[in-house]
Amino acid sequence: MKPDLLEILRCPVCRGELTLAERRREGEEIVEGTLSCPKCRVDYPIEDGIPDLLPPDERD
Repeated sequence: MKPDLLEILRCPVCRGELTLAERRREGEEIVEGTLSCPKCRVDYPIEDGIPDLLPPDERD
């Protein structure tokens, strides 16, 4: 995931802004980390550079 994407991503539950906690970066790409919504307190994982923005009740 490119860090610039954070400017347009919103929480799918409440449409609030997301914060980023990155765990691993390769060049310009964030490969592992977490996007979090401080408003509704939901976390969305970033794995293999892809953010999983499914609401918590729709995940595996």
